[in-house]
Amino acid sequence: MKKPLQDHICEERLFTALFEKYAKDLHDFLFYKFGSHLNPKDKVQEAFVKLWENCASIPPDKAKSFLFTTANNLMLNEYAHQKVVLRHQQMQPKTHTNESPEFLLQEKEYAQKLENAISNLTEAQRVAFLMNRVEGKRFKEIAKLLDISTKAVEKRIYGALKKLRDDIEEL
Repeated sequence: MKKPLQDHICEERLFTALFEKYAKDLHDFLFYKFGSHLNPKDKVQEAFVKLWENCASIPPDKAKSFLFTTANNLMLNEYAHQKVVLRHQQMQPKTHTNESPEFLLQEKEYAQKLENAISNLTEAQRVAFLMNRVEGKRFKEIAKLLDISTKAVEKRIYGALKKLRDDIEEL
């Protein structure tokens, strides 16, 4: 009769025994279910790593179930990822018909005007404006980061917008 497993999987001897007992079966299960192109060997290793990371919270009698469930989920995640990759590879990049040399030159000139106009803002306006428009932060977040009131942030951003409109006619 086999000796029952100990209380903690964290013991190296017990963990090694679990690896030797279930690694091949787990690999075969993943290989037969998903094939070799999703790297079942890697997923077996990842499942055992997750078991080791959670060794204190998993009772030994649940280790097999944990391993097979974890490995299966890892394979399903990899499969979903591969589908996304394939979908993006099949998509044709959209070509823009209006990208004439004249358009590209105008775009470059406009970007230069915008950059110059932003550099002409006061430092307070520039910081608040870029945090809001480039980083996507809300007024409250900016106020907290800069240690000022929300009204002060609003004033800085609206002042920056007004100055940008005055400096760049296209806006």
